Amino acid sequence: MVSADRADARDAVGHREFDHRDAGTPEEAWQESGRLDGAGSLDLDDVARLVVLAAHPDDETLGAGGLVARLAGRGVPVTVVVATDGEGSHPHSATRSPDQLAAVRRAELVTAVAHLAPRASVTFLGLPDGGLREHREALHDAVSAAVGTASAPATTLLCGPWRGDGHRDHRIAGEVLADVADRRGARLVEYPVWLWHWGDPTGDDVPWSRLRRLDLGADERAAKARAVAAHRSQHEPLSPAPGDEPVVGREMLRHFERDAELFVVPDDASGTPPDTRADSLARDFFDDFYTGRDDPWGFETRWYEERKRALTLAALPRPRFRSALEVGCSTGVLTAELARRCDRLVGVDIAAAPLEAARRRLDASDGGAVELLQLTTPGEWPPGRFDLVVLSEVGYYYGPADLEATLARVLRCLEPDGVVVACHWRHPVAQYPAGGDDVHTTLRAHPGLTTLARHEEEDFLLDVLVRPPAVSVARATGLV
Repeated sequence: MVSADRADARDAVGHREFDHRDAGTPEEAWQESGRLDGAGSLDLDDVARLVVLAAHPDDETLGAGGLVARLAGRGVPVTVVVATDGEGSHPHSATRSPDQLAAVRRAELVTAVAHLAPRASVTFLGLPDGGLREHREALHDAVSAAVGTASAPATTLLCGPWRGDGHRDHRIAGEVLADVADRRGARLVEYPVWLWHWGDPTGDDVPWSRLRRLDLGADERAAKARAVAAHRSQHEPLSPAPGDEPVVGREMLRHFERDAELFVVPDDASGTPPDTRADSLARDFFDDFYTGRDDPWGFETRWYEERKRALTLAALPRPRFRSALEVGCSTGVLTAELARRCDRLVGVDIAAAPLEAARRRLDASDGGAVELLQLTTPGEWPPGRFDLVVLSEVGYYYGPADLEATLARVLRCLEPDGVVVACHWRHPVAQYPAGGDDVHTTLRAHPGLTTLARHEEEDFLLDVLVRPPAVSVARATGLV
């Protein structure tokens, strides 16, 4: 369920801070709110296969044990993929080594799954506990292999940790599973675990419109209770020694004794895509920012900006591109210089005022064909495919979900020989949902991209990314 020395650390992208040792939100608060009862029903009528991903042993039981028991009872084939062995659950134990904990937790999971789905297939990946971000590609490959090439992918249900759960391993596992579901056309549901610990039943940090409820029968609740009990290393002391205390407290366990399980689905009941911009800066922010200011960033006056543009242009691995996309083109200073290197260029921005300035600038330039569009990305996106996508000083305006959605959009429109160039300010800005380092960490961890070149300074990061494998400029031009 958790690497204990990481559960109380702030997630690098999710910005959720909690301590698993705290009492957390009591179960009575969730029940008294009445909001769990208002969730729509989870539709399982057409499910012909279930693949469950767990970041750590016991995630599958706590978050989706009832779902596993329901579908297994119908004869639906069940596959459980376990990313890590949970060897980091007791980092200060003097009686159990990480290897010993890994062996215990594997055995507990096999017992637990047997209570839920005796014929289920279980796959242990053995990736490092707390290290899924650094092993995202391996996780993606393994999950893709587990899903296989189902003949009817729309009837394959993928179930994994909710990406907003606040634990880094849960987020990465959820992101990987969502990408696999998108590529394979499979259905996706996500199970919260830590949400019930840190969440506020009266607040907006719960995706209420996307919650779906699965009411459990008596046999399913009993099977789940036996499976939870099998994970003894997490809710009972390993020994009386300091460092061997339970990871999952009694109050936390009560959330998983409900007569229903709650899941997060990608779309609400009406089929309308969920509003993932909740944490992103809205258009009003930029409209206010540009009011009465022709060059608020100092693009035209600061040597810092001029030098950064020169480095960005110099980092491009080819002298010319067929079709380019610049997300967040602002007043068009970089756009005008990119246009001289591109046969076609599309620049998009969320605000009208900077686009007007960009149009005036581009009308006076000698660049190639340029189209400027006012779009609210990633929900709106320009048509076409591109062999160059530029993300310059824009990624930190997105909330976590929007940043991931933007990367998915970029990969879908990127040509096989395409290049992604990202450049971002590293110093903190209180109003921004993320920092430049967060953006580049997410970019570099994406399984669909690999780094061709990287420039790092105290003030900014510059990354050039391509689809694997990366081929250096010298090799691509025949020098080596």
